[in-house]
Amino acid sequence: MSKKAARHVGKDVCVSDPEFIKFVKNIERPGKAFAAGTYAGADAFDDDDKVGVYAAAGVGYSRAEWSVFDAEAKGPNASAGAGLSLGSGARAMARAELASASAGAGPLKAEVGLGVDTGVGVGPRGVEAKFLGTGFTIGPTTSISLLGNTVSLKLW
Repeated sequence: MSKKAARHVGKDVCVSDPEFIKFVKNIERPGKAFAAGTYAGADAFDDDDKVGVYAAAGVGYSRAEWSVFDAEAKGPNASAGAGLSLGSGARAMARAELASASAGAGPLKAEVGLGVDTGVGVGPRGVEAKFLGTGFTIGPTTSISLLGNTVSLKLW
């Protein structure tokens, strides 16, 4: 399980595309869940239309999905990566969090915590810039972040 957690957290920092990975394979919605006590990993990936490298480590990670709802909680963690994707473009990001929790319902998502994301992304899915947890994303998913707290809305 820790390898799956490291892969998900690491890929998420490289390729900003919430639809690109399914945690628990062969289980269809409406519900699924995943948890790991500790995780660490570094890897390069070359999946269909996504390539990148990442490193991730943390203590405590859980995620649950049901229908259009999802929730995630992370303890202390750090990750860094760079990736290219046909869907989301180019992205390089480093992230360190003390703790965070997020919840989403359909197109609306909120994350609270203390984190310092720093990096940039540009591509067909929009433009993203963050420095020490404060920044923005403009595109089909538009968000604003302040010291690791984020509110986002998926417009289309």
